[in-house]
Amino acid sequence: MYVLGVETSCDETSVSVVKDGNIVLSNVVLSQIDIHKSYGGVVPEIASREHVKGITYVFDQALKKANLDYQDIDLIAVTKGPGLIGSLLIGINAAKVISLNFHIPIIGVHHISGHIYANYIEQGMEFPLLALVVSGGHTELILMKEHFSFEKLGETQDDAVGEAYDKVARVLGLGYPGGPVIDRLAKEGKEVFDFPRPMINSNDFNFSFSGLKSHVINKHHNMLQRKETIDPKDFSTSFQEAVTDVLVQKTIKAKEYYDVKQIIVAGGVAANSGLRKKMKERITDIPVYFPKMVYCTDNAAMIAAAGYFQYKKYGKSDDLYINGHSRLDLERRM
Repeated sequence: MYVLGVETSCDETSVSVVKDGNIVLSNVVLSQIDIHKSYGGVVPEIASREHVKGITYVFDQALKKANLDYQDIDLIAVTKGPGLIGSLLIGINAAKVISLNFHIPIIGVHHISGHIYANYIEQGMEFPLLALVVSGGHTELILMKEHFSFEKLGETQDDAVGEAYDKVARVLGLGYPGGPVIDRLAKEGKEVFDFPRPMINSNDFNFSFSGLKSHVINKHHNMLQRKETIDPKDFSTSFQEAVTDVLVQKTIKAKEYYDVKQIIVAGGVAANSGLRKKMKERITDIPVYFPKMVYCTDNAAMIAAAGYFQYKKYGKSDDLYINGHSRLDLERRM
């Protein structure tokens, strides 16, 4: 079964062709990071315009690299949310045109289900499993008892972990996006600051990173006021150690409570080397899987993989009234 995936939820324009849920025949991604860097974050209007400029190209390239025509495609899977509404609509409307013109069934896919199924491309899944979703907009622990069954165990009560990385990086003058540069500097610094680990010992599976972020920013401000030497490497190490301690400890707690067979990590922050190292060091009794780097950030291959299993489970497609949603509940039936 050939699935054409379409992803335009934020600042990547991507189209992919995936066979049977895990054989990636093509995965074309146009990133806008360099465009948004000067603004210190994604500008929605600019993102939408860039999607319009690149959408036809990525469709053409994805089919060309897969050596297929539209007549060969069995299903179109397109991200319908959550995300920037203007960006989402570019991909959705393009997918609708292809669906209508070539009589191909179409389904709307939840963006986070795509991040979760990025792991299936390389590793497969053994249930029940626990998914730690960590990105710029999400920090969640999800229990899966079977394919396309999502039970949210906990989530951030304020800032997502990726958002906290970006804000701390901005204060340290490290630019955007903050995650990769803090991760790199963290390898070179020392943990000289004992930053707090919010909610690490709470009785639930929720997260909070706003207080940690504020603590780091205030420490930086106070050191500037006292004209003390500030080493971004030490700040990065201390901040990353605090973040990863919380993420790993909460995951271990959920693993033990629900007796899962596998842990997968999903989302852009899954690329973080400190998180990867600590998860594998502290969890040794069951497998811990991370997607390949290319599937950590937003891409259409993960949407096609998720779309394949969504279609297999529910057995029906959407109609052409499918719309975009800036917010969308993962647990609600698609």
